[in-house]
Amino acid sequence: MKFSGSQPAVDLTYSDVFLVPRRSAVSSRLVVDLAPQDGTPATIPLVASNMNSVTGPRLAATLARRGGLGVLPQDLPLQELDGAIRWVKRQPVRWDTPLVLSPRASVADALRLLPALPGHGVVVAEQRGGEPLTRADVLGILPAPRLATALPDAALGDLVHAEPVSLAAEDIGEGRAAFDTIDAADAEIVLVLDRGQLVGTLTPRTALRSSLYRPAVDAEGRLAVAAAVGINGDVAGKAAALVGAGVDVLVIDTAHGHQEGMLRALETVARLDLGVPLVAGNIVTADGVHDLVRAGASILKVGVGPGAMCTTRMMTAVGRPQFSAVLETAEAAAGLGAHVWADGGVRYPRDVALALAAGAASVMVGSWFAGTIEAPGELLHDREGRAYKESWGMASTKAVQARFDRLDAYERARKELFAEGISSSMIYLDPLRPGVEDLLDMITSGVRSSFTYAGASTVPEFHDRALVGLQSASGYEEGKALPVSW
Repeated sequence: MKFSGSQPAVDLTYSDVFLVPRRSAVSSRLVVDLAPQDGTPATIPLVASNMNSVTGPRLAATLARRGGLGVLPQDLPLQELDGAIRWVKRQPVRWDTPLVLSPRASVADALRLLPALPGHGVVVAEQRGGEPLTRADVLGILPAPRLATALPDAALGDLVHAEPVSLAAEDIGEGRAAFDTIDAADAEIVLVLDRGQLVGTLTPRTALRSSLYRPAVDAEGRLAVAAAVGINGDVAGKAAALVGAGVDVLVIDTAHGHQEGMLRALETVARLDLGVPLVAGNIVTADGVHDLVRAGASILKVGVGPGAMCTTRMMTAVGRPQFSAVLETAEAAAGLGAHVWADGGVRYPRDVALALAAGAASVMVGSWFAGTIEAPGELLHDREGRAYKESWGMASTKAVQARFDRLDAYERARKELFAEGISSSMIYLDPLRPGVEDLLDMITSGVRSSFTYAGASTVPEFHDRALVGLQSASGYEEGKALPVSW
């Protein structure tokens, strides 16, 4: 990356900079390869943050299906983390994971899991414990928009009338062929069967996406997933257990990553030689890069204070504007053969492109993903009926209470005295982009265009060719679209 003018004298945020167009031989966004090339299975440079309100197994599986990585948070008990990893590994790669509810479940039950919007639906089926579902178990598919016109206490089984379309997995084909097959079936959602068992569902949009994205998979062809561990307790034992469960990337995480406790934990895990990339952070300086790489990290998590749920800078004055933090750490990491994940501060696709321009291999997304169907937690509704999910910072009182719930009341109260971050925030679902895949479409489309403007077809080329300029606050405002009502 180069600056178009003189080197800045102050640290910069994403809002302070812009990309300058360059002569380009890249003819189409579709020829751009967004694989981060950081040693992980990811094929797009997006990572879901290890926050309790952001990444659960459902979001991790959906994200991996489109090439990204979800990092399961360290606050989950080990048994729960193990189960979440194994659940992700069982999910289909080519098909959507079906949302299955009993015919006795109510409309209100369904609306706590998905909004009444087109492109989504519920498979209504008799579930038999842990047994795989067969075609005979399925009563039908209830399109989500039907939920908007039904009484909240209506049973889903009473609303299913039409016979669901079923297709054999081997007959569907790939890419355009799959799209044409579903289009010919004239169904919004179809059941996918393999030797009579239900293995997933498919929509025209899913088939289209499968031709644009490559899934992030492990050596056995299963969906990839990452998980985080803290720096206290039996870090080595937990790390080994997570890799044993099938985790593909380990994130060793604490708010202040450039500390002795992190270095000890990282060295301990590195000595185990678990065979997966080790991510460590958070840091914001080249010194932090050198120390953590020396201790065993191959990827550094960069960012202190830019997150939407974070109050660290206002509470402590500690942190660093994110663009400059990524720029310095990425340069240092490249010299050591390591990589950087830019963690936090992204609110628009432009910010993702700028993080990559600064040298990041991937960009971590938190609150942006928290307001999606797949994020953990039930859908709630405000007084106007708008759907939202709750989100909270990982250093907030709410997170601290959950993390230390096994301590006695006195010790837990002591921990709560030092909590930082927002304990509860309403993250509204965008009716036009309610799912994480909808956001991925928007983000990757913008980033692909950024690459073409820079004349780059890969992430390393973008690191090299990106030309960045400085702008005033009014310059940033000029780039925003005018309100519709103007």
